Amino acid sequence: MELVTNKKLYLVSGRTYQPLAESIASELSVNLGEPNLAEFANGEVHCRFSESIRGCDVFIVQTHSGSADASINDSLMEQLIMVDAARRASAKRITVVCPAYGYGRQDRKASGREPITAKLVANLFKEAGASRLVSVDLHSGQTQGFFDGPVDHLTAMPVLVERLSSLNGDLTIVSPDAGRVKVAERYAMTLGAELAIVHKRRSHSSFNTVEAREVVGDVDGRVCILVDDMIDTAGTICSAAEQLSERGASQIVAAATHGVFSGPASERLSASPIEKIIVTDTLPLPENMQTDKVEVLSVAPLIAEAIRAVFEDTSVSEIFGGNNLV
Repeated sequence: MELVTNKKLYLVSGRTYQPLAESIASELSVNLGEPNLAEFANGEVHCRFSESIRGCDVFIVQTHSGSADASINDSLMEQLIMVDAARRASAKRITVVCPAYGYGRQDRKASGREPITAKLVANLFKEAGASRLVSVDLHSGQTQGFFDGPVDHLTAMPVLVERLSSLNGDLTIVSPDAGRVKVAERYAMTLGAELAIVHKRRSHSSFNTVEAREVVGDVDGRVCILVDDMIDTAGTICSAAEQLSERGASQIVAAATHGVFSGPASERLSASPIEKIIVTDTLPLPENMQTDKVEVLSVAPLIAEAIRAVFEDTSVSEIFGGNNLV
């Protein structure tokens, strides 16, 4: 007996950041599915897809972010529940799309008695029924090995490089710490720019505290672009910017994939010598950061292209020329 079947792409989104999911759906020319998410009186989340997804290639989009009404844990749990519902509805394959992967910074034990929460999150998705994971600019490449299945590690580099190439002047790509040097080097090579590094020391006694110490490289009179995977409380990026300003940088621009902007980020960035902050829309932009100083670029076309490649069983890495593999 032989049966020829047609695959169907079913794209559905959680409630954390619907505009991004809608942009991805528009790029793919598909309609978003309806998961009918709701809460019981005690706050427990319920999900029931409005149509049959038996045999479908299901892509569940949810960026892991907190808001005034919900925490990042609510966002994560909601996506896990959707994955479980899809598995029990006999979906053929379930791909979790996390533009921003929650708990990604907790990828190792920096000191004793700490969890490796990035691995825990990967385990949760696997146990819920996900067979594949798609994310953008993971904090550490090793996180790809935490998930027991294919991981498509996308990068926002093409989107950011296109914007940064329009800047005038002699460009220097600056890594805000030693851990981001490889990424900064790729940006420098692509843009034909110089490379500099800000040496920083992170305090082990004070949580979320860093101190910039020295700049390695020529930044005097140059347009300095600080590149990082995320801007959270902005302590690292602002400390590095002050060092660059003291050493004669003519202009300072910050470019990052994930604009978290939590806690004192708004005040720090406003008071810093950074003239422009360029981020992507992997996360919703907080209201206090919606200013002329911040520019948001869309990664929806990149994510949509990756989803299309996964659905058609073609190469995802070719979309980025292999630059997503580091």
